[in-house]
Amino acid sequence: MNRPPSEFSRISHEDLHGFVSTAAQSVGLPQEKAELLASLLAGNDLRGVFSHGTQQIATYARLMRDGKLNNKPEIDVVESSSCSLLVDGDGGVGYFPAHEGTARVIEKATENGIAVMVTRNHGHFGAAGLYSRMTLEHDLVTFVTSGVQQQLKPGDSIFSAGGGSPMSFSAPAGEEDSLVLDFGAMHDLYGGDPHRDEIARLAPGLVLRCIGMGEICQSWGGLLAGM
Repeated sequence: MNRPPSEFSRISHEDLHGFVSTAAQSVGLPQEKAELLASLLAGNDLRGVFSHGTQQIATYARLMRDGKLNNKPEIDVVESSSCSLLVDGDGGVGYFPAHEGTARVIEKATENGIAVMVTRNHGHFGAAGLYSRMTLEHDLVTFVTSGVQQQLKPGDSIFSAGGGSPMSFSAPAGEEDSLVLDFGAMHDLYGGDPHRDEIARLAPGLVLRCIGMGEICQSWGGLLAGM
């Protein structure tokens, strides 16, 4: 999914950023939020995470255009304590509550040694590593995950129970390169993957591990948010 294509056209980071910002504003997203979204998506492309880079704007713009995502969300801190935070995304894309909430929870963690932040009521928040990387310069060890609305039905494939939620871990390493793990709970087991059945036959334990990791994401990313 994140392998560079054999044939491609080289486009500058500035042009990608500008395109995403313009596309987002064309469907009503305020300029400040459009610029932030463009920075996050174009930044993922620079890291080679093309699956969660600028190509995502097509989906987000369509959902905002069709009224399925709020194009003018007002981010709200619902609850706050010395070491916890609950942020509501007002039905918009998840980048805004996740980004703002991470910035706020960093302050709590640096003051108290530990903190937790939960977001709710929003759409896709992108790559989990976007937010775990924000904490590195503050000398914090971080775990980020997100739940998804699976809407499982009788007769669905067992693979569907794995979900596909993201996880990311980050840890500063002093003068060495920081550690960042940024991955999904399910790998190569999606319905459209031509190798799915063969992978499951050769490594059935992989399917069970994906389901287990997916349930962890649901618990942390869903139940704690009151979903």
